[in-house]
Amino acid sequence: MAEVKMEDAPKRVRDMVDKGMVAAERGNYDYAIDMFMMALDMEPRLLTARRYLRAAVIRKNEDASESPILQAVEVIKGLPDIAVALLKMKKDPQESLKRSEKLLARAPFNMMFVNLTIRASRAADLPEAAIQLLEVIQEHRADQPAVVEQLTELYRDVNNTEKAREYAQKLVQLKPNDGKAIKMLKDVSALETMSRGGWEGAGSYRDVMKDQDEAKELEQEGAAVKSEKSLDALIQSNQEKIRKEPENINYRRGLADLLVRAQRFDEALDTIKEAQRLSGGADPQLDRIYADTMLKKFDSEIEQREANGDREGVEQKKQEKAEFRITNARERVRRYPNDLQFKYELGTLLFERGEFNDAIQQFQQAQRNPQRRLRALYYMGMCFRAKEQYDIARQQFEKAASETPTMDETKKDILYELGNVCELMGDKDKAAENFKAIYSVDIGYRDVAEKIENTYKNA
Repeated sequence: MAEVKMEDAPKRVRDMVDKGMVAAERGNYDYAIDMFMMALDMEPRLLTARRYLRAAVIRKNEDASESPILQAVEVIKGLPDIAVALLKMKKDPQESLKRSEKLLARAPFNMMFVNLTIRASRAADLPEAAIQLLEVIQEHRADQPAVVEQLTELYRDVNNTEKAREYAQKLVQLKPNDGKAIKMLKDVSALETMSRGGWEGAGSYRDVMKDQDEAKELEQEGAAVKSEKSLDALIQSNQEKIRKEPENINYRRGLADLLVRAQRFDEALDTIKEAQRLSGGADPQLDRIYADTMLKKFDSEIEQREANGDREGVEQKKQEKAEFRITNARERVRRYPNDLQFKYELGTLLFERGEFNDAIQQFQQAQRNPQRRLRALYYMGMCFRAKEQYDIARQQFEKAASETPTMDETKKDILYELGNVCELMGDKDKAAENFKAIYSVDIGYRDVAEKIENTYKNA
């Protein structure tokens, strides 16, 4: 079952997620959890909501005792939901998943509840949800062979052979003499090699194409970047399609892409402008394509001037490019005031230019976009830090860190800057704590190793 992105979810579902996020910010975790679960009840494939649910549940239960006795008590209390989840596993896996999430809301690290949720996720054809949950368990608990093994299998099942191999290697480290673990590593390593080599696509691929002409055109398109003659042929083919169906905007998009590849930027821009006219001038995707094409044109012109040794011309074009980026970003925000992605993009440009107050204003709105929320909080923290308002910066970084359940690159960036702000505020212990959190999983991240070593030297 394919994941649903936040922007593709029904408005009612998005509204519930927004309410849950606001409630979580205010520490009202019970209401936040209810909102996220209601959103998932309507759209179980919305993994963004499931991630926020996981973060809210962990925050709510971070002080809860994990003694075996109390964990057993939670299992006894949850017996009715456990029974329903098991009974519904085959006939109604969505209900089974809903019940198991309800159990996790009470005890997020209870492995009986975790394993039940994994089974329900698989039964509901949502292996990504199972991966998401196990990654959280993996981060908050020491490596458990059973968890690592399940992650290996799940990543293999979703054809992410690189991650599958990563976890298989970790499993062998945990169980060096286990024959099953060794075989699993060999198998996923072989799958990764096949995937990289493209072996699975060998054979008569044309036999699976219903339209032989389409197969030929796709083959030409793939070789177009290497053959100017083939590229010209594809451009002519698209132009002919447009002559036959002049109102078809998709053909114009395709033609514009081919013209850009041929570095015929002015023609590409004219093609996009015509598509914009046909769309009524209210297509944000076309606006983005136009902006991307302009940037590629600038890059091409800069490259030509560099080749000619025209330093003054290079600087002039770089300045023109920078002005176009900010002007275009402002215009898109003006034209599409409800598109939070455009606000985020404008905010990053304003941040780069040192216009911190205006950048903060954009990020304060952009954080309502679940896909950009963490980075928006991060950039707000960076803006307040640049303004030397360290206490407010720290609040933004701490809020972002609390909502990031897994130690990915974003969380590393957040913790690193949080550590820096704590240093600036004189809170060396808290700074060291944040740097150590990164150091324990990625010793090569920036200069975190040097920071930790200095901490021990000065202790």
